[in-house]
Amino acid sequence: MKTNSCIKNLLKLICVLQNNSKNLTCLDEGCTKPFLGPSVTNICYNTRVITLYNKQGTLFSANYFDNDVINSSSIFRVLNVTDDCCTLLILNNIDGEFFSTKQSITVKLSCICAVKCLEDAVVSNL
Repeated sequence: MKTNSCIKNLLKLICVLQNNSKNLTCLDEGCTKPFLGPSVTNICYNTRVITLYNKQGTLFSANYFDNDVINSSSIFRVLNVTDDCCTLLILNNIDGEFFSTKQSITVKLSCICAVKCLEDAVVSNL
C-alpha cells in the first residue's frame, strides 16, 4: 500500500514541534520562539496529544501494561516518523492530566485514515 503523505507530513510536523519544545527557549517571546501561538500563561507544552482513526473510521487504540494489568488507550504522542511507519508513545489520561505509559507502538501509516489533534499538554514523565 502507498504511504499517505498527508498523514505522514502532519505527524512529522507534530514531531518537530514537540522536539523544539524540549529546550528552555519555549519562554522566548521573540522571533526564535520554537512554537506558534501566544504564551500568555508561560506554560511550555511538550506534547500535541493525538488520536488516530483507521480506514473503517474506527478509533485506533493500543493495549499497555500498568502493574500487570492490561489497559487500553487511544491517545498518543508522536515519537518518530520514518518511511511508512510511525512510533507513538501511549498516553494515559487521569483527571484531565496526560501521563506517559512508558510504552510505545509502531503503526503503519498506510493503515491510518485520519488524525485528530487534541489539546497541547505537558506530559511530565516523558
